[in-house]
Amino acid sequence: MQTGNILIVDDEKGIREGLRLFLKREGHQTFTAADGREALEILEKNEIDLVISDLKMPRIDGDELLAFIKKDYAGVKVIILTGHGTVENAVESMRNGAYDFLIKPLNLDKLGLIVKRALSQRQLEIDNRNLKKKLNVFSNQMIGKSDKMIKIANLVEQVAPSKTSVLILGENGVGKEVIANLIHDFSNRKNNPFIKVHCAALSENLLESELFGHEKGAFTGAIKEKKGRFELANGGTIFLDEIGEISPNIQVKLLRVIQEKAFERVGGEKTINVDVRIVAATNRDLRKEVEEGRFREDLYYRLNVVQITVPPLRERKEDILLMISSFIKKFSEENNKNIKDITKKAQTALYNYDWPGNVRELKNVLEAAVVLSKDGVIDLNDLPSYLKNDDDHGNFLKIQMPASMAEIEKEAIISTLALANGNKSKTAEMLNMNRKTLYAKLNEFQILQNT
Repeated sequence: MQTGNILIVDDEKGIREGLRLFLKREGHQTFTAADGREALEILEKNEIDLVISDLKMPRIDGDELLAFIKKDYAGVKVIILTGHGTVENAVESMRNGAYDFLIKPLNLDKLGLIVKRALSQRQLEIDNRNLKKKLNVFSNQMIGKSDKMIKIANLVEQVAPSKTSVLILGENGVGKEVIANLIHDFSNRKNNPFIKVHCAALSENLLESELFGHEKGAFTGAIKEKKGRFELANGGTIFLDEIGEISPNIQVKLLRVIQEKAFERVGGEKTINVDVRIVAATNRDLRKEVEEGRFREDLYYRLNVVQITVPPLRERKEDILLMISSFIKKFSEENNKNIKDITKKAQTALYNYDWPGNVRELKNVLEAAVVLSKDGVIDLNDLPSYLKNDDDHGNFLKIQMPASMAEIEKEAIISTLALANGNKSKTAEMLNMNRKTLYAKLNEFQILQNT
């Protein structure tokens, strides 16, 4: 059952107390006020979900209170209570934004149903608002609003506040580092260090020193003491990119850090204790690496407490249109260019390509296109030759089979939206579909309206 914080406003004490007891038995947190002015003081100090207010009261009446709530507390639901002689006034209150009204004497069963519906709607609006905020933060860093990316956003939000280790899987260029950044940014450690280590870029000896630090004289060239990345990340998050590349020796030491939260620097004897959250990433199949004896099984399970798999760009093509717009804007600003548009042929070529290099490749292509564009419009000639298709410049629908009819229909709509530069009227016309049907399909397939 949906419960919430409910404010009861009525100048009759008997009604206030009766409603308070009824709603408290239903599991709600209740507040009471004798008039609108007292109600506003309570609203200012507490998170209120629903106000049940009498219409006729001294000082500030129900209509005035409703106006204040709609102006300063948007989203708070208001149920108006009224006598038989003021039903017209209550209907006017509905026009002004009240959720519903009830006539005294009250039917408590009916009130209970209205309260339940009002709180459910309130919660839905809060959830949608939180999702939009989350997606805005998410989209600013890793652009994408497809179903798959929304699921990842939800998973990031769930796992971020915990201390658990996270393993991020995905092909090169999909944005694994961005996901790691988001996990840190949404965590309680966000004000502490976020330290990145590219495990494939260093030899075993250098990686050991980089991770755990070294004492002066520990090896040739160690002319002074050096703190390792784990020390620097204390209290924060360490991101171990390409974790599948580390040697068996480093795997043993990493396992100890996870288990005991302690290590020694290279050449040192002093044990250093740390509190570090580990996020790792790889493009390898670590389970297969374990089966073939190249990666420790115990370390794999320690790292793989929560797994996030980032899909390749070819599996979430509905995100490409959003990325094109975002990257063109970003690179135009960075390169002092004024790119106003992209042609249908160029947009279609970008959409139809499978992007083996994923988001990284798309970014590189669009940055080059922005720089090369001469007239403020990106055309097919501004794109690399391998993106150009001699057969009508790639204006074909490409479907990876097998595929259901629903999947084919969804791809057709997304591809036609690209051809129509996002113009839905034009899209409907090109698909020989009326606009109502198109909007129904956009909702059915969860193709967001700003694609």
